Amino acid sequence: MDNDSEISRRRFLTSTGTLTAASLLRIGAPTLAAITQTACTAREEAAAFVTLNADEAADFTAIAARLIPTTDTPGATEAGVIYFYDRAWGDELSGFLGPVREFLQAINGELGMSFAASSEAEQDNVLKANENDPRFELLRITTIFGFLAMAKYGGNKGHLSWELLGFDGHHGAWEAPFGYYDAEYSKEQQNGE
Repeated sequence: MDNDSEISRRRFLTSTGTLTAASLLRIGAPTLAAITQTACTAREEAAAFVTLNADEAADFTAIAARLIPTTDTPGATEAGVIYFYDRAWGDELSGFLGPVREFLQAINGELGMSFAASSEAEQDNVLKANENDPRFELLRITTIFGFLAMAKYGGNKGHLSWELLGFDGHHGAWEAPFGYYDAEYSKEQQNGE
């Protein structure tokens, strides 16, 4: 991956993280913790989907993969975002299930086939054509949250998204190092510089 692409991806993840936090904090931390803990357990056990049927799961997995694609770095698929969707939309975010299902039906209608069965170019085109739809925004935000959540709560399997941002994800968010600069400072201190 060239440096410009890496910077763009990092900027995307960083800027959308702020929007995601503002939007989803209204739900409440205890609620999100419960949702994501259940999703994590399901992901680790490769459990059957509870809320989504197999066709929906395939389509939503493909959508998440286009929103945060796998390149030379992991994307939403590797992070297990689909398990976050399944549990969140069946529990505390159940009010969002109807709108995202309607959105899925609408884009499948535009494609004339299931989203998962269409080509990546077709997928990108239909998402771009619908990017101003509030249901798309809801799906995008949910994808980002599932990707960036603490790994022990369902998304971000293996702390992969945090590592993409240069954040040492093997400790709590309230503990140093808090990011690239703290990590570099810690390394310097350990090396006696």
